[in-house]
Amino acid sequence: MLNTIPTNTAGAIHGLTSDTQKHLRRHGGSLCDLLDAIGEPGGIDALCDLYGAFETPSPDAATVEAALRDIERLLAKQAPSSLDRLGRAGNFHAAEATRWHGARMSELVARFRDAD
Repeated sequence: MLNTIPTNTAGAIHGLTSDTQKHLRRHGGSLCDLLDAIGEPGGIDALCDLYGAFETPSPDAATVEAALRDIERLLAKQAPSSLDRLGRAGNFHAAEATRWHGARMSELVARFRDAD
């Protein structure tokens, strides 16, 4: 059956930005540590853009989504061998952290895409 109930896109987007902000409060520190350890240009910049978007009372959804996409792409392009080396050198589970954070970024990006 066709759903004829209009969706509240603005409400959905607000909910997504709120969920993203909650995610950053809980996991932003470990994401920052991971991006810093990876050391690729743009990773920390994208995270700073994401945090910067939340400095206003009404975060710009396009800025939030773009930063999430940038972080998602950066994490997705990491080679397993380089993550293994990084993990051994830094004594942490870099590959697992990259997969976990990458999955969370993908989930958030997909929710933004679906809300459009």
